[in-house]
Amino acid sequence: MASVDVDMVKCACPDCVCVVSVTKAVKRDEKAFCCDECAEGHPDHAGCDHAGCSCHG
Repeated sequence: MASVDVDMVKCACPDCVCVVSVTKAVKRDEKAFCCDECAEGHPDHAGCDHAGCSCHG
């Protein structure tokens, strides 16, 4: 069985469309997020501010 290296993953925030590098991701509870806002569940309903993404938690 061949091994697979995953370099990029979708942000774990359900509303987010961002794809993030595994090595640069913000990690919370073994999940990868694109930024602190997504990782914290958007406590102030601020978006991730990445172009083309409209998530706000």
